Amino acid sequence: MKGYASHPVNTTDAFQLVDLTVAVDSYLRSVEADTGRLIIFVPHTTAAVTINENADPDVPRDICGFLRSLIPRDWGFCHREGNSDAHILSSLVGVSLTVMVAGGSPVLGTWQSVFFAEFDGPRNRRVLFKFISD
Repeated sequence: MKGYASHPVNTTDAFQLVDLTVAVDSYLRSVEADTGRLIIFVPHTTAAVTINENADPDVPRDICGFLRSLIPRDWGFCHREGNSDAHILSSLVGVSLTVMVAGGSPVLGTWQSVFFAEFDGPRNRRVLFKFISD
């Protein structure tokens, strides 16, 4: 391994949030994490990673719907590939997170989950995990 783990994310829609929390937990168990920081990085220019509520499925849907209305695909961008909206959304949401880890688990709020944000799918993607022990 190169000091990090690569986790596949296969998206099914052009625009979606994919819950990564189970993958995060699995990775932390695999490295026998205790206390430290987990870096989550998305090596794609049209995707992102974020933390938000996952108790109500309307929240991820609302996030996607609002972001789509904020940056419409057909705005008239110059990029010839036609996916400038996805590049902008990736920059706005962000391609990395640092999550505190305690007792081998991510420190998340009661309703929080880690999400991969797809803005130009469907695609076969990956997310990178790196645990740094205290």
